[in-house]
Amino acid sequence: MYRTRPAAGTRADLSETAFAGATDCYDVRLFQLQIDTAADYLRSRGFDAAGARITELGGGVSNTVLMVEGGTQPFILKQALGKLRVQDDWFSDRDRIFREAAAMRWAAPHLAAGSVPEILFEDRDNFLFAMSAAPPNAQTWKSLLLQGEFDERTANRIAKMLADIVSASWRDPESERLFADQTVFDQLRIDPYYRTTAARHPDLAPQFDRLIRESSGRRVSLVHGDWSPKNFLVSGDTVMAIDFEVTHFGDPTFDAAFLLNHLLLKSFYRPQWRRELARLALIFWEAYHTRIPAGCEWMEPATLAHLGCLLLARIDGKSPAEYVTEAALREQIRGFARQLILTPPSRIADVFQQAQRCAP
Repeated sequence: MYRTRPAAGTRADLSETAFAGATDCYDVRLFQLQIDTAADYLRSRGFDAAGARITELGGGVSNTVLMVEGGTQPFILKQALGKLRVQDDWFSDRDRIFREAAAMRWAAPHLAAGSVPEILFEDRDNFLFAMSAAPPNAQTWKSLLLQGEFDERTANRIAKMLADIVSASWRDPESERLFADQTVFDQLRIDPYYRTTAARHPDLAPQFDRLIRESSGRRVSLVHGDWSPKNFLVSGDTVMAIDFEVTHFGDPTFDAAFLLNHLLLKSFYRPQWRRELARLALIFWEAYHTRIPAGCEWMEPATLAHLGCLLLARIDGKSPAEYVTEAALREQIRGFARQLILTPPSRIADVFQQAQRCAP
């Protein structure tokens, strides 16, 4: 089904593979990574896959992600999808997978050891790479939050990681050269989150249009693009960040708002934990804001502008929050988000104070 060159026995020498005749990044004829195809695929690259335990991990809506266990160290196979697994038609360039690999290689020397996975190999014909796995006891920060675990140290570490990325890339010509293209960010964030939501709330279109325009003009640092609790693997004192596929050089306030938005959503979903989630949000914001370059007074209002639009987008965009299903809760969040967009407060703290006053 795919072509290979003979493997020389080491990862560095393992060949690339291609599904015969496939060239289009949306072409379903491309090799499709699945549990039942992974062992043959690994053998084609010179791996001894006999007895390997292969399980599917949560790849979100945009990737297939498999864990391979059985050798000396477990590792991850990840393949980008061309059409995302959502109800609406949603497409993205599959070569974003190599932007992700490049971003992790860029980030590794700027962050604490273990903060990002190690890239093991790339398969450019099949839009796929392999990377090291997190420790076996690691849990996503999202799962810990939904279990009622609110570790302030984790919020601090995640804030520091983001600030380190921003500071290391701040107005850096080489970082901009490597990650200037924002096509995938538009495909996976601006269009499905902002344009789609604006189309479903026409009265708010001017606010969304202004945000898109102003944010696109702020190109000052690297942006992860998916700085979400589901993308942090927590193991003891270590936090590993994953899913760098939307990385680009742009507006860093998007990342801060993206993280805050998830904490805000969860405070509506679990109102009994609003106080704890608000505390984590403010710890994150203060730890992040105090570490970024000086003279950035525009960051808080810009973050607030993103926050309101992102909150509404997780209700009425192409990627609604999967755990917010009750109609009454969706309507409550929708109303709160519209208020944030129309009359944004002046401080991040004000948002979470207002949320605590909402009826559970």
